[in-house]
Amino acid sequence: MAHAHNHTEPQGADLTIAAQTTLEKAGEQWTSMRASVFAALASFEKPASAYDIAEAVSKSEGRRVAANSVYRILDLFVGANLARRVESANAYVANAHPDCLHDCIFLVCDSCGQTTHLDNDTITKGVRNAAEAAGFSPVRPVIEVRGRCAECEAK
Repeated sequence: MAHAHNHTEPQGADLTIAAQTTLEKAGEQWTSMRASVFAALASFEKPASAYDIAEAVSKSEGRRVAANSVYRILDLFVGANLARRVESANAYVANAHPDCLHDCIFLVCDSCGQTTHLDNDTITKGVRNAAEAAGFSPVRPVIEVRGRCAECEAK
């Protein structure tokens, strides 16, 4: 998954360490199953469903892992900022910056499924302000823009 972000992108072991540290700071345990789910999630190039992740973990563990278990872990990860949910695709991506709190802007390609995560605090602050001006208390704004990525558009 491509990101437009101002930080260096942690990957592999560095990303796993950042996720584990963030989860433990939130008072949660980093269990072997949570580590397996995070590793599977982080391995996908595109947003992955709980079923995709359950299948990947099942293969790596050599035993069947139920999607319901994966959903519970993904909910925990979203709450702890380790993962982001792409609402329109009912899929998840690993958050490369679990220590940063930003509202999400996703650019979702309708042709190939590639999803780009942007952090633009000016836009998301405007959305929050507009919601508050309408008497609404925003908890977790997520903006998704559907269209075609540059690669698909060039084809």
